[in-house]
Parts: sequence; C-alpha cells; structure tokens
Amino acid sequence: MKRLTTALLATAVTAGALALALPATANAATQATTAATAVTAVTAGTSGYDYDDYWGPYLSANHRAKATGWIGVEWDRHQRSNEVHVRGKLYDLDHRTYRQGGKCGYVKFQVNRFGDDGWSGSNAYKYCGAGGAKQFHFAEEDVRSIRVKVCQIDLRGSYPTRCGGWEYLYTTESE
Repeated sequence: MKRLTTALLATAVTAGALALALPATANAATQATTAATAVTAVTAGTSGYDYDDYWGPYLSANHRAKATGWIGVEWDRHQRSNEVHVRGKLYDLDHRTYRQGGKCGYVKFQVNRFGDDGWSGSNAYKYCGAGGAKQFHFAEEDVRSIRVKVCQIDLRGSYPTRCGGWEYLYTTESE
C-alpha cells in the first residue's frame, strides 16, 4: 500500500511539473518568434533602401559551388533612376584535388538596364579554396533586372562549367 501511494504521489508531482512547464515553454517559443519577427522588421525597415532582400543559396549543377547574399535598391527622388547594390559570398564546396578534377567556385551576374533590350555581363567572381568562401560587393545603376548563375571553373580556366540555372535577384516589376 505504501508503494502504491508513493507511486501515485510521484505521478501527480510529475504531471503537475509537466503542466507548469508546458505553458512556460510555449510562452518562451512565442516570445522568441515575436523577437525574431521584430528584428527582421527593424532590419528591413532601417536599411535605407527602397527595396532590399536576401537571396540564395543558389548552387552549381553538381552542388560543388554555392552563392548567397543580399540585394538593395535605392531609387532617386523622381523614381526614374536607381542604384542596385549586391553583396554576397561565393563558396567552393569541391574538396577534390585539382588532379582529381577539382574545380573552383564561380558566380556571374547579368544586368538588364532601362532602355536596353538584352542582358549585359556585369560582374563575375571566382574562388578556389575548398571549404572556404569569398565575399564580394558591387553596384550598378539604372537596373531593370539582375540575375545570377553559379558554376564551377578550372583553376586556370576561363570557361565556366556545370552551371546552375539563371536566378532572378531583382526586377522592377517585383516592387
């Protein structure tokens, strides 16, 4: 009888502790979500840009190169001209040696400007260093659209291979 009473008392204490802990856990999760949303809203609202967003990750076709980043667009006061800033990191995920066929990470951007019918090559970055990353930043003016493609390239090569598809980072129609 003493064991039964002790077991029932232990079960009641455990259930009570669990009942008290669950609301505290749920409340902490809600507070963490609210805080994360507030930080995102403050960051987006105070960037000083008319449009800004994070992009990526985008990968090469064989997933051995990756790029991620941020884009910010600032319009002039008449909304006729803009300046686009792109920041990012290029990752070399190919751990093979160059003898084994290892390649470097490569990312290239194309820009379509106001008044242009086609795309022009803008900036390209190469990084050789398996497991590491290279930061980049550039700015362009009068941009209608900008897109990115992640590839691999030989250490001393000039022709990218194993490219992923073109990914749009920004179009004026998206605003």
